[in-house]
Amino acid sequence: MTTAQTQELDVQPTPLALLLLGREADPRSERGVECPGDLPSPSDPDLVARARAAKEKLGDKVFVLGHHYQRDEVIQFADVTGDSFKLARDAAARPEAEYIVFCGVHFMAESADILTSDDQKVVLPDLAAGCSMADMATAEQVAECWDVLTEAGIAEQVVPVSYMNSSADIKAFTGKHGGTICTSSNAERALNWAFEQGDKVLFLPDQHLGRNTAVRDLGMSLEDCVLYNPHKPNGGLTAEQLRDAKMILWRGHCSVHGRFSLESVEDVRARIPGVNVLVHPECRHEVVAAADYVGSTEYIIKALEAAPAGSKWAIGTELNLVRRLANRFAPEGKEIVFLDKTVCFCSTMNRIDLPHLVWTLESLAEGTLVNRIEVDQETEAFAKLALERMLALP
Repeated sequence: MTTAQTQELDVQPTPLALLLLGREADPRSERGVECPGDLPSPSDPDLVARARAAKEKLGDKVFVLGHHYQRDEVIQFADVTGDSFKLARDAAARPEAEYIVFCGVHFMAESADILTSDDQKVVLPDLAAGCSMADMATAEQVAECWDVLTEAGIAEQVVPVSYMNSSADIKAFTGKHGGTICTSSNAERALNWAFEQGDKVLFLPDQHLGRNTAVRDLGMSLEDCVLYNPHKPNGGLTAEQLRDAKMILWRGHCSVHGRFSLESVEDVRARIPGVNVLVHPECRHEVVAAADYVGSTEYIIKALEAAPAGSKWAIGTELNLVRRLANRFAPEGKEIVFLDKTVCFCSTMNRIDLPHLVWTLESLAEGTLVNRIEVDQETEAFAKLALERMLALP
């Protein structure tokens, strides 16, 4: 993105934003592995033509998925776009595709592998494309948490609910312990279901989505929620606090949505009279409480589609998507700005750039399978159980 493009959205580049190009490692990423082989140069003027040629050669053998937060240079080659769960289901609906190229992050590719057939091969163009939120809950930490809940005498009352933005291991833990997965669109339904099964919920790994759904949608109080910190003994909580809580929130968050602040909301309202503030539920509770509208990525897109011409919007979600929506709806007279005044990309998502996609497609076209994401059978079985419970939600 150029400086001119960022200024159009009323944002300014920061040193942290240099990670968005994906040329540097992010130590917080879920995986820290470089792709083998030589990548094409980002300055290669033939990259677009090479990607088209390789994709055409593969034909129906390849199905390219593009997450909403991907950069435009990659999105142009996606057969479908969407959020992580929609894309995984789209992949499962294309059994004739031998290769599923997932332009997203690691946990998304895992979900696609879980939902697709054994004959299909899921590929992630850069293995270092991870998710800082998903990485905030490891299988070992969650197992230790369950031991703490057991010692407090409440484990039998607790139903785990894990956000889609979690590793296959965490999804498997959830399935094994009678829980379900949720998305930002159906979190309320998932929690209602969970409270029909037990008295308490362990919500993994995003504290903000769990808190916002419990308080904003289910009418709980902030006092009903406690925060479990896996880096502290017993999660930093007493047995009494655990017994009194209804929502046990994991101390995890999205590094993009967590950057938005109440000051961001107040500032944009002062600068743009009549602006509508629309944010993702992964944002902090005070940001969600101050916003006019709150919803998933798909909700944000649909809200802007239905918005009247001339309306003004400040959007609190990943910048690639906000920029794309601003360009899309500008001809309709809709003013769309980024909620924060500094660049806020998903740095690990942005590791998947055009050189990585070209390298992946050309390798597959030559018969070389690269960067396959494969979940082991036991993990897949329990993770799929949790996903199936989500699909069966009323």
